[in-house]
Amino acid sequence: MTDAERDAFARLLAVCRRLRGPDGCPWDKKQTLESMTPYLTEEAAEAVEAIGNGDKDHSAEELGDLAFLVLFCLELTGERWQVGIAEALDRAADKLIRRHPHVYGDAKVADGDAAYRQWQEIKQAEKKGAKPSLLGEQPKGLPALTAAFRLQEKAAAVGFDWPTPEGPLAKVREETEEVAQAIDGDTTPELARELGDLLFAVVNLSRKLGVDPERELRATLHRFRERFVHIEQRLAESGRSPSQSDLEEMDALWEEAKRLTRTSAPATKTP
Repeated sequence: MTDAERDAFARLLAVCRRLRGPDGCPWDKKQTLESMTPYLTEEAAEAVEAIGNGDKDHSAEELGDLAFLVLFCLELTGERWQVGIAEALDRAADKLIRRHPHVYGDAKVADGDAAYRQWQEIKQAEKKGAKPSLLGEQPKGLPALTAAFRLQEKAAAVGFDWPTPEGPLAKVREETEEVAQAIDGDTTPELARELGDLLFAVVNLSRKLGVDPERELRATLHRFRERFVHIEQRLAESGRSPSQSDLEEMDALWEEAKRLTRTSAPATKTP
């Protein structure tokens, strides 16, 4: 750790403790671990979005905010359960060293996939009591796309995976056909299940192609919003709203928005 890094960590921790101290901020002093959880979720999401946008300054800012919140919550943990920052960080370091025997010991791994598989095996061996599933437990609040991605990743770590993207691509086609059949049969519960299977298959294909489905869906939502706003603005020029237009006109304006995006944004940013 450099002197600058040590000083920055100490300064941030000092700010955290000052805010909680007797002469600190009334709002910060009344916070609890429970009251802080929404802010952890929000800051993590903002950091993910900044990283996805490729914005280095915003990414650094949001990750810094997240680091502060983690320190703040560790302070609250210390106040409540006497398990403070030093112990929490030591526990994290011990865990990382224990699960990287190929780095800190004599174990050998062939590649990143083997290292990840070893991590999962060590993690499961550490569990107490009944032998748990290799899939582990997932937070209930985890977005479904991310949960599906991680579930498939853990299964793949022990060999339950297609060797190439062609396998999940064929599965997407199969599930699409089953959705079509369910639509024809007009069986709503069955259709819902088939749509769920199709979404799961698309996530699997994304994972196999090295694409984060959560990030890319967020990017698609952003593009959709931009293009729909363009439709609204263009219609407003003639004193109308989307409800006063029709699909053909709005589709033409949508394509216009796509062309404008392609000509105004870097090639790597366009869909």
